[in-house]
Amino acid sequence: MATPDSRLSRGLRLARWLAKTPWPIFALDILRSNILGAVFVFGFLRFALPVNQSVQLQGISVLNLMVFVVYLLVSTIGGAFVGLRMVLPVLRWHRRSAPNDPDISRRALTLPGRMAMLQAVLWLIGGAIFVLINIDAPRGTPVVIAMTVFLGATTTCALSYMQTERVLRPITVAALAQEPQGTAGLSVTSRILLSWVLGTATPILGILMVVFSQNLGLVDEDADTAIDPVLLLSLVALAAGLLGTVRAAKSIGDPIRDLFQAQRKVRDGDFRASVKIYDSSELGLLQAGFNDMVHDLAERQRMRDMFGRYVGQDVARQALEHGTHLGGEIREVGVLFVDLVGSTRLAVTEEPAAVVDLLNDFFKVVVDLVDLHGGFVNKFQGDAALAIFGAPLPHPDAAGAALAAAREMRFQLRDVLGGTGFGIGVSAGQVVAGHIGAKARFEYTVIGDPVNEAARITEIAKSEPSSLLAAGRAVEASTEAEQALWSLGEAIELRGRGQLTQLARPLDVD
Repeated sequence: MATPDSRLSRGLRLARWLAKTPWPIFALDILRSNILGAVFVFGFLRFALPVNQSVQLQGISVLNLMVFVVYLLVSTIGGAFVGLRMVLPVLRWHRRSAPNDPDISRRALTLPGRMAMLQAVLWLIGGAIFVLINIDAPRGTPVVIAMTVFLGATTTCALSYMQTERVLRPITVAALAQEPQGTAGLSVTSRILLSWVLGTATPILGILMVVFSQNLGLVDEDADTAIDPVLLLSLVALAAGLLGTVRAAKSIGDPIRDLFQAQRKVRDGDFRASVKIYDSSELGLLQAGFNDMVHDLAERQRMRDMFGRYVGQDVARQALEHGTHLGGEIREVGVLFVDLVGSTRLAVTEEPAAVVDLLNDFFKVVVDLVDLHGGFVNKFQGDAALAIFGAPLPHPDAAGAALAAAREMRFQLRDVLGGTGFGIGVSAGQVVAGHIGAKARFEYTVIGDPVNEAARITEIAKSEPSSLLAAGRAVEASTEAEQALWSLGEAIELRGRGQLTQLARPLDVD
């Protein structure tokens, strides 16, 4: 059996733990809602009824005062106990970083409504008690008390729902993450009606109560005595109606404004944009759906970026916009092939990390210059790279672009590679460009004699002073300005081709 000390220590630990949760603010908001409801009841009985029927402090009976104090204490303690029992599992779930528990997440979404129901029950019991102890009071006092308590209960429940929902927003966010289709909360339409009930319907019902009470003889039947109460309640209706309308407008306008601002960020390419989830209404579900959509867009963008890095941005864009199919088409292209000299020896004599760094520096120069001249690196082959100009996107001077890129590349590669040699070969002509392979695995590539010719020329270029050679047909296919930078030379038969290839060398050999 637990000792009093152990129960006290557990209670203190629980109190310290609760102090770090939303419970203190949650409890204060519930208490504030009940106080406002009580103020409304007293204000109605004191100021909204005709003067000779209104409740005077000095006129409250000892019995009513004692019952009020006792019930206030009992309902406060009992309501706090029941409310804590309702909220505690959800608070523990949230403090544990909201593990996957559909039952608790659904309970979290229903908390505002359940707390409003608890307040309604407490007010109903209190109203019934006061009606019973005043059953013998004259001139319809029990009926007036019952109607007034009803208005106070309506005010309290509406405020309780609004306040608790606001305080529990962080928990609502966690719950909606697991129950994205949870609709336990009030809809947007219901929230607008709730604001109408709080700001308009309740004061107007008070006015109607005064009028009907006079007509039924429950209060003084002199019409003049109702002027001040009706005027007062009309002013309350105007003020409360304005506040309720503003609150309803903000509850709809704020999340829509946040969505609009986040949408603009996403449109500008910021896929980290997200919105806070306000509640579990349609707007809350829309906010949660927007966050999920942006997350998916960010993931797709990441995949698209990775796809572009592997196959080239132009190929990726073509595939995403027009789809992919096996086969190819005839294209006029410029082909640039570049290969390192002695990479096998480097792999033996150098540390692997140093070889990787060298290759990365080498390929960076190749990729940057090929991109600069409108081509794309079709593939990396160990320590070699194949670049295409004119496919998949057409190029107005594919051969000239390949030649210009090769001329600039040889100077930058000498600066980057130091003593490591290389060879660059350029050719041009017709190739078949398209997706080659099987449906389950294919790649975009080019097939044709210019590719083979550029690869063979590269082997010869490794022994050239300029480390660069081009096929004569590539120079002849370029612009006059580019042709002026090359010198046509001898014709040789390249390995495996069976025909002569005229070679061309850059004039600016150093």
